[in-house]
Amino acid sequence: MQLTKLKRRKRIHSRVRKKIQGTAEKPRLNVYRSNRYIYAQLIDDVSGKTLASASSFEASVANDGNKSDQAKEVGKLIAERAKAAGIDGVLFDRGGYLYHGRVKSLAEGAREGGLNL
Repeated sequence: MQLTKLKRRKRIHSRVRKKIQGTAEKPRLNVYRSNRYIYAQLIDDVSGKTLASASSFEASVANDGNKSDQAKEVGKLIAERAKAAGIDGVLFDRGGYLYHGRVKSLAEGAREGGLNL
């Protein structure tokens, strides 16, 4: 049986999610990548709440170079918002995507912003 791209990604993501669970002290940094934008959320899985979020859809990031550059800016933005919430360490959840391209740029931007992945 041939898997679609979405089903393959969901299968990989479920394998990753079995292993990691975010807490209030060390939330999960979740990444969602669409064709046009990239989104990042800090999630506390224990209480089921989103602690902070950032995306390339926001006016401060939109139209800043190519999509990889925008992803790096989103990483810096989520790191800044995490620091404001008193968070310095996170668990990186790549969402079933390969650690390459925009996902890697977002992670590098978050590290540059001071987050400990």
